[in-house]
Amino acid sequence: MGNAIKLASFLETNSNIELAKVIVSLAEGCKIIARLVNNAGLTGIIGTTGDTNVQGETVQKLDDLSNKILMDYLRASETCAGYLSEENEGTVTLNQNGRYIISVDPLDGSANIDICAPIGTIFNLNQRISAAGEVTHADFFQQGTTTKCAGYFIYGSSTILVLSTGNGVNGFTLNTEDNEFYLSHPSMKISENGKIYSLNQGNVGKFDEGVKNFISFCSTVDKETSRPYSLRYIGSMVGDLHRTFIKGGIFIYPANKGEKKGKLRLLYECIPMSFLTEQAGGKATDGKNRILEIQPTELHERTAIFIGSKNLVEKAEEFLRS
Repeated sequence: MGNAIKLASFLETNSNIELAKVIVSLAEGCKIIARLVNNAGLTGIIGTTGDTNVQGETVQKLDDLSNKILMDYLRASETCAGYLSEENEGTVTLNQNGRYIISVDPLDGSANIDICAPIGTIFNLNQRISAAGEVTHADFFQQGTTTKCAGYFIYGSSTILVLSTGNGVNGFTLNTEDNEFYLSHPSMKISENGKIYSLNQGNVGKFDEGVKNFISFCSTVDKETSRPYSLRYIGSMVGDLHRTFIKGGIFIYPANKGEKKGKLRLLYECIPMSFLTEQAGGKATDGKNRILEIQPTELHERTAIFIGSKNLVEKAEEFLRS
């Protein structure tokens, strides 16, 4: 790879040793997940386990396996104290003397496994606030403004880690020749404007009028503003937001009419993605409040989200207010 920068070398100058150990351990676990995803059809791990998780959702075999892999690798880091996952009902203490806690969606978009569409792993890292010993819920009930590191791995045509330690966003691609992550997307930025909107438009009848009006705005013909915008929806937050990072646009997952909260989880989906988005110059809101300023009160709390290019998110907020 010539002079390309390895992930470990990048972390030496962009994080402390303890945080770097957690990120490197996470990356090693996600290399295993990437290989399992690529070979899922040959190894008998496609399909469901027959169980449901704490969300009431059907657990895919690869969901369960990914969760176990990440716990094993993060336990080995020795600096990751606590673990919260979509697949676990409560928190797990991995290292009583560890400094950091992680909230993670081990396999976002796992319903896409069977059709080979992009899926991924989303994570948020924070410093624990409890003393050494068992982690507490309070360790995880921290606003996104306190996040120390966030990122996602996307398993698609290539495996890419998009990462921020609070000083911008950088992307690292897994080289299949030596199984190392190399810096491939330095200083990633989300354009202020975009021409792509992303949501499950089949649910439009369930949304409030403000959301419906914004969708109508996006799909209306207007040459002066280059509308209609293109509708693109992959069905995994990782896949849709990775496109947004590269090409600009807005990803929408609103609450249904009459509901206060949406479907996506605050701690291990919306906060990490919002942290990354803001670090890249974008914006993320639940329609009224900045996602990073929402105070979590439940481990598996849900929220609505409008996230992506700054000007598009603000245009959506205009329609929501009116």
